[in-house]
Amino acid sequence: MKNSFTMVNNQTDESFEFDILDGTRGPSVVDISTFYAKTKMFTYDPGFTSTASCESNITFIDGEKGELRYRGLEIGELTSKHNYLDICYLLLNSELPTHEQSLAFDLELRHRSFIHEGLRNLFHAFPSDAHPMATLSSATSALSSFYFDHLVIKDEKEFQEMARRIIAKMPTIAAFAYRHSIGAPFIQPDISRSFTENFLYMLRAYPEGKMHMTPHGEEKIRAIEIKALDTIFTLHADHEQNASTTTVRNVASTGAHPYVAISSGISALWGRAHGGANESVISQLEMIGNVENVDKFILRAKDPDDDFKLMGFGHRVYKNFDPRAKILKELQDQLKDELNLDSNLMAIANKIEQIALNDEYFISRKLYPNIDFYSGVILTALQIPKSMFTPVFVIGRTVGWITQWIEYKKETKTKISRPRQLYRGK
Repeated sequence: MKNSFTMVNNQTDESFEFDILDGTRGPSVVDISTFYAKTKMFTYDPGFTSTASCESNITFIDGEKGELRYRGLEIGELTSKHNYLDICYLLLNSELPTHEQSLAFDLELRHRSFIHEGLRNLFHAFPSDAHPMATLSSATSALSSFYFDHLVIKDEKEFQEMARRIIAKMPTIAAFAYRHSIGAPFIQPDISRSFTENFLYMLRAYPEGKMHMTPHGEEKIRAIEIKALDTIFTLHADHEQNASTTTVRNVASTGAHPYVAISSGISALWGRAHGGANESVISQLEMIGNVENVDKFILRAKDPDDDFKLMGFGHRVYKNFDPRAKILKELQDQLKDELNLDSNLMAIANKIEQIALNDEYFISRKLYPNIDFYSGVILTALQIPKSMFTPVFVIGRTVGWITQWIEYKKETKTKISRPRQLYRGK
């Protein structure tokens, strides 16, 4: 019997048959690519909540089970055994690197981390108080003018070169964007440092390359700090067809330069409902101000007549605990012990978390703490400025965006993205 789906128009009694396509994981899909041709109607799905926009083999999410996999490998296993650059290699090559490949990949990205002097000069054209995300998006788009040859890519070697270049340079661009926003001189990459350590170095160092003193009187970047930020990069590396990734794919469908597509993804990520959520979490904790005020704001969150929303809870896809949040919760507890953290913000966050995990209102609505709730608190613990929370997300997600771009460009049956509409005007 044919694996198909039959739809009946009750107005005309006409029936229409559509093929059912099975994936290796997750629900099957009904192929409605011929829906208009057969029925002369469009489907209507605001927000694309029930629409598979593409075929992919990069990342899989099961929201009911709280499952996230990169190239078939479970996220918890990856974060416990591999660093962020190994994850980048995995996403780009569909397999984890050998020890030799890992070293070579790391070394290549260290040497590609420098940016053209012309691009460096561009930063001075932006207002001195510009938000780093605005500068980051613009500078990434400008990067396409320095590597215009990437507009036409013919083979796997060129795909890899293009991808590795943008992954390597994004931390530098992000660090420069921040230092420009505070009027500090730029710190060039240090190829003796690893990917994640180098970003912290470019963010923190004095002009002569010496490190800022930490609260513990140390001038070095601690291993626990590198591990924590590296984990955050890994958890942000890709997340299926979210708003910014879909934006990257849509721009890719026009034939635009890959770095322009990445820039569009950065702009989409900046929204408070997407990558800007962790910055909003901290702003809200600061607004709450004290542990004694938590109960009052919890009541406001429950009040249907109050437009106050508790940031960092619930997720569009996960109807169980966000698996990334579980990992960050453990990391937060570790940081609290190893860095002797007991800040006011963390105390507020801990009380909100305990209430939400045990309160029927939140449990019944499946409003579990998500990755943004924990990442904001952890980034604060790492002394990452609040304005850099979303750029940190960008650094981690760049590999996912560029891998999705490559997958789209290699697909032989792609068409320019062109959704239809339900018109209700005159």
